[in-house]
Amino acid sequence: MDVQKLGPLRARTIVKTSGTTSENALTVVLMHGYGAPGDDLVGMAETIDAPAGTTFVFPEAPLSLADPRMPFLDGLRAWWPVDIGRYERAIRQGTLEELIKVEPEGMSAARDAVVAMLDALEAATETPGARIVLGGFSQGSMIATDVALRTKRPLAGLAILSGTVVSATEWLPAMAERKGLPVFQSHGIEDPTLPFALAELLHGAMKEAGLGVSFLPFEGGHGVSPEVMRDLGQWLRRLS
Repeated sequence: MDVQKLGPLRARTIVKTSGTTSENALTVVLMHGYGAPGDDLVGMAETIDAPAGTTFVFPEAPLSLADPRMPFLDGLRAWWPVDIGRYERAIRQGTLEELIKVEPEGMSAARDAVVAMLDALEAATETPGARIVLGGFSQGSMIATDVALRTKRPLAGLAILSGTVVSATEWLPAMAERKGLPVFQSHGIEDPTLPFALAELLHGAMKEAGLGVSFLPFEGGHGVSPEVMRDLGQWLRRLS
């Protein structure tokens, strides 16, 4: 595993060596969720049955959640701050769909950081954007979706693992510009953190806009199930 700075972000890189080699190997950028360490998703590089030669890149979110009063937060990171209390109140009061219309504070800075990271990745590896799959888990998938919808950069695909709609006022009108983009989306039916109904809303909006969405609901909560890993690998193979 190689650890390096790509623009403003620290990233871990692993090249898949086992399996059948693809002549058109992809670079798969996967971003971790809120409150996770930077290496949280690294194990997926070996678990996902992607073609040999696939490069996995795991960027580390720019914000540290470290607090000297709470040592257990050391090493945990976020793409933007989350007001958890406000979010939980919105779920209880049934106002979550109003909350997700607005871009979260700090998301713009996170988007700029990810764009700069992708620019540095393309320059360092001479990988064209059209061979890069951008994705992530939970908050990481949200910033991946935001970059895909709010920029015009070429992408091979978008992977949304247990993500949701945010900044809906900006996202929904922008989806038509990405017509035909391959998308892999998965979500736990019993997810207590990001309600499944919002994943269905996101899926329906992307499908209506003409994106090529492969949607995998699974029995479970907020996580990445074995069937998600299986189907994500198959999806990557179809793109390669």
